[in-house]
Amino acid sequence: MKYEVLDSHQREQFLEQGFVRIPDCFSRKAAAEYTSWIWTRLGYRSDDQSTWAESSIHMPTHRTIDVKSFAPKAWQAACELVGGADRVKEPYTWGDGFIVNLWEGADTPWEDASATSPGWHKDGDFFRHFLDSPEQGLLTLVLWSDVQHQGGATFVATDSVGHVANFLADHPEGVGPGAFSQARLIDQCSHFAEATGEIGTVYLLHPYILHAKAQNVTRTPRYITNPPIHLNAPMRFDREQFSDHSLVEQAVLRALGTERYHFEPTQPRESIVPARVKAQRERKQAEDLRLNTSYN
Repeated sequence: MKYEVLDSHQREQFLEQGFVRIPDCFSRKAAAEYTSWIWTRLGYRSDDQSTWAESSIHMPTHRTIDVKSFAPKAWQAACELVGGADRVKEPYTWGDGFIVNLWEGADTPWEDASATSPGWHKDGDFFRHFLDSPEQGLLTLVLWSDVQHQGGATFVATDSVGHVANFLADHPEGVGPGAFSQARLIDQCSHFAEATGEIGTVYLLHPYILHAKAQNVTRTPRYITNPPIHLNAPMRFDREQFSDHSLVEQAVLRALGTERYHFEPTQPRESIVPARVKAQRERKQAEDLRLNTSYN
């Protein structure tokens, strides 16, 4: 694998901590253009916090952009983590389904990330999880606003990949999205990070990493998206040469304590329609109405 973006330190960081931080993937101007209608869509006034009815909102998607052309640095780094562009299911796009954190937890004193922080989870409410699941080859955190300390960043459990890997290896029958023992898994973790950064920063995370929404005690609006990268085929942990394994696969093998691991699901793969789909559809209808009113 030829590495053009990720240096040796970043590659080792990904293997050890489950994430890398890629700055300057797109400009402030590009971000401003893409986020310009957020407040109209929300129906809130940016200069009047009394209108901010919800502390955090998962907005629906209205449009998408091709990552390869919009943020080529992020695209290349992602390809290097999953073993090459040929392993990515294309097109790979980012949408404007922003996750907006306005004042989550602002009514309580700030607490640093720990195993007792609320909301720890593994992403993926739309499929049955196996050790080799292709539905999430990588997770991403795309920062569309500056994200400061105590300003609603994402907490990341940097030693969680190994615990999740071993859990999934013990369950070849697969695990439903609601069947993860989040509390048991996070209780095994002791190292945490706060995903802060400037506009244009992209965090690329191992698909097994546990993460949680942090408090926004500063009440500074924070906008991110977290689209997964899908793979063309399930991951493999028994490739002929160890070096043929992607960094994502190598992190799993390191967690399992071996250089080769044969895995076969014992139950069929399963797609799931999560409950949030209906809520997103209803929210999109309300946003469309506000946008149409604003246009007219």
